[in-house]
Amino acid sequence: MDQPQFVALLNEDLGLEYRSLVQYIQHLSTFKGLAAQTVRQELRGHVTQKLAHALTLAEQIAFLGGLPTVVLPSVASEPNMDRGLHLELEQEQARLERYRERVEQALALSLPDVAEALRSVLTQTQAHVRDLQSTLGR
Repeated sequence: MDQPQFVALLNEDLGLEYRSLVQYIQHLSTFKGLAAQTVRQELRGHVTQKLAHALTLAEQIAFLGGLPTVVLPSVASEPNMDRGLHLELEQEQARLERYRERVEQALALSLPDVAEALRSVLTQTQAHVRDLQSTLGR
């Protein structure tokens, strides 16, 4: 893998963070009921971190000479809280694997500063997975 290929993968990751941000916002506004109040508080924290993830990815892409994407993959609409949380969990788990790969790829490309920036995104994504698993009783 070369640096342009790595930047392309980071741009895919950035688009997935955009999608996640939009999806979390939709869930914040559509989940209803008493149980949803607690879930919405948790998701608000995730929204803030998703924005930070997108900024980190965009900064790394620009640092590597790329242009951060403005492409947003399609967003699944799921107003049912249980199904929506399962969808969020699946997507967070997929991103977690992607970020593990990106850290390894950055190190293989001798980009330790990029790897370090991505580690923070990886760590927060791990926390999102744990939060969602706990919310779903797993």
